[in-house]
Parts: sequence; structure tokens; C-alpha cells
Amino acid sequence: MSREEAAPEVRQTPDVSAAVHLDDVVHQRTRLGLLVVLAEVHQADFAYLKATLQLTDGNLGKHIEILAHHNLVSVRKGYEGRRSRTWISISRAGKEALEREVNALKALLSLDAQH
Repeated sequence: MSREEAAPEVRQTPDVSAAVHLDDVVHQRTRLGLLVVLAEVHQADFAYLKATLQLTDGNLGKHIEILAHHNLVSVRKGYEGRRSRTWISISRAGKEALEREVNALKALLSLDAQH
């Protein structure tokens, strides 16, 4: 091989083991969005989350139910005047799960920066 001929580039397969740290409950797009919004505002009512995330009542309700089942959010129902309202708050476990998810995503993104 002459000096002018370049050796073929050998690419190593990136180590994507950081992906095992992604949490299927948290990683789902809508639930991740819910946790991010709630981490920022701490508590929000159903209507605010529905408008912010552009979801239907049923879709939002199902995802809140899943997060609540895993103790990542708490749900409080009550009344404001005569109108029933539902408030959702992120739990400590939810904040920790979100932080782990963000760290796992950062680890995956750093793989791209290394190559």
C-alpha cells in the first residue's frame, strides 16, 4: 500500500450499555414530558398539563395513572369553587427517576461525541 492510499477507516461499535439504564416507564415520550414539566412547576392541574403537552383527556389520564402506579407522581382531587379539579405533583421518586433518565441519555449522547 502506498502512502497516498488511505487505510480503510475502522469504526468501533459504540458501547451502548448506558441504554440499559433507560427506564421504560419514564422513557416513554409523554411520560417523560409530564415528569419534565412537573419537575419545573412542581404541581400542575390536569388542564394545564393537557394544554402544555397537547394531549387528549384520555391519553393524559392514562399516562398519569401509569406514573402514579409507579409512585412517580401523586394525584390530588378537589374543588375550586364548584368546579372539580385534579392536581398532579412529581414525587421524590419521580424526581430521582427523571434524574437517572437524564443521566442515561447524557451518557448515550457522550458516545456520539467520542466518535
